[in-house]
Amino acid sequence: MIQAAHTHAGRAIRTLATVALLILFLAGCSSTPEVDPTEGRDAAEIYREATSEMLNGQYETAVSLYSKLIARYPYGTYAEHAMLGLAYSQYRDYSPESAILTAERFIKLYPRHQFVDYAYYLRGVAAFAMEQGYFFRLFRQDPTERDAQAARRALSFFSELIRKFPASRYVPDARKRVIYLRNHIAQYEIHVARFYMRKEAWLAAANRAQFVLENYQQTPAVPQALAILVHAYEKLRLDKLAADAFSVLAHNYPDHELVRARGPAAGS
Repeated sequence: MIQAAHTHAGRAIRTLATVALLILFLAGCSSTPEVDPTEGRDAAEIYREATSEMLNGQYETAVSLYSKLIARYPYGTYAEHAMLGLAYSQYRDYSPESAILTAERFIKLYPRHQFVDYAYYLRGVAAFAMEQGYFFRLFRQDPTERDAQAARRALSFFSELIRKFPASRYVPDARKRVIYLRNHIAQYEIHVARFYMRKEAWLAAANRAQFVLENYQQTPAVPQALAILVHAYEKLRLDKLAADAFSVLAHNYPDHELVRARGPAAGS
């Protein structure tokens, strides 16, 4: 028994000694300072390397290098351009929210910079990427079926760019994206209106449809909104309003399925 106890004690001591050595080893490793490859290099050198990494598609590395440059040399031309490079690299590195924050910081710090319009544009592009959503593209879900908050945010960003910098080289692309986003948001409102129709919440459906007509003219959602108004007003027994909505639908969209089913004079 005594011999067995001594044996167990010896094993325990050896185990503790091994654990202690391991802890000391790990502590020594953690205390070793990480080598910074940019140490001792000037802003121009770091900027060139960061930009090279960005152009080669190494966006994570570019983000790290641009960030180090800005932290070490926060003032001057290289810091200004590095901030734009950082925002773009963050956007391409699947960090659109970080890109938006960086672009907004640039806008706040350099409101009269010659490339500030690019910061506005990049902010919109990053928000647009969030609106698209990798997860939903992966599963092929119709983006108009989910909350349009991200689309509204992107629309706001692009609209601000167009308003403030109408001559910017980025405005033509921004206008195309605005058209897409307006169509997206309007279609989302139609999805919500149809949801209310299924729930027999006629007034809520009519309000959503009316919102589309007031705010998203010249989108493909307009005839759908008019048709919803017709059905919702009929359910609410607002016959005059239903007839007026049908008349507008028949006049502007004579090929709409509701007009074909009822005939152009059905609402009169």
